Amino acid sequence: MSVTADSGDGGAGWGIEPGDETVALVEALGRQLRMWREAAGLRAAEFGARVGYGENQVYKLESGRRIPRPEFLVKADEVLGASGKIAAMSEDVAQAQYPKKVRELAKLEARAVELALYSNHNMHGLLQTEEFARALLSTRRPAYGPDELERMVAARVGRRSVFDRSPAPELSFVQEEVTLRRPTGGTMVLRRQLERLLELGQMRNVEIQVMPTSRGDHPGTGGLIEVLKFGDGSAVGRSDGEFGGRPVSEPRQLRILELRYGIIRAEALTAGESLAFIEHLLGET
Repeated sequence: MSVTADSGDGGAGWGIEPGDETVALVEALGRQLRMWREAAGLRAAEFGARVGYGENQVYKLESGRRIPRPEFLVKADEVLGASGKIAAMSEDVAQAQYPKKVRELAKLEARAVELALYSNHNMHGLLQTEEFARALLSTRRPAYGPDELERMVAARVGRRSVFDRSPAPELSFVQEEVTLRRPTGGTMVLRRQLERLLELGQMRNVEIQVMPTSRGDHPGTGGLIEVLKFGDGSAVGRSDGEFGGRPVSEPRQLRILELRYGIIRAEALTAGESLAFIEHLLGET
């Protein structure tokens, strides 16, 4: 079964992939929505008018062909007098809206006590503003359709909850200078992205470092490096330029990634110098 996203007036929900285990969840929720609507004596068009969706969108949600957005479930709960029973599904649905591979990554990030992240081509996804993410994802070719684009943006923005965790994980980012200068989405989008970096850089558990383009001799030329460490002492990492880009957890392989990341951090500007550098770029932009 293929489930796709709905656009229209703000979108009724995000899609899921064929074969994804969340299909059963979405179909069951759709049946529950229909039962509550019918018990309330409302036709689909009447219910849709009250929650801000069209009749066709309501039928798609009830048939399990669309994933309802969490805010829709809250509104539907209120309209149908479900006393929290529908709204209680919001958390599960919030996860179901993301592509499977993004859900798995988000779970790892949610468990990590330390994250070390180096990006040499684009702004790392965790650092991106919503509008920057949308502009960046819009450059993909072949292009995402409007629905898929919004789904990918929502998935990327959802991962930013890592900054709100308590206890807070230790987050270390190294960004190549070019990723801070490329005007993805235009000047104002870039300005707000730089402001976001300055905001995050003030957090006590976040260090953002800039690798100047003038640093020509460092082991980051192979591409992105990520190392996530967990409370039980285990870790997982990956690099575009090593191990076929696949995630690794074997100590010898992790040691290679940590060695490279350590050298990269040492070659980059310090966190304080980097914030000053970003402020200077903001003034120039």
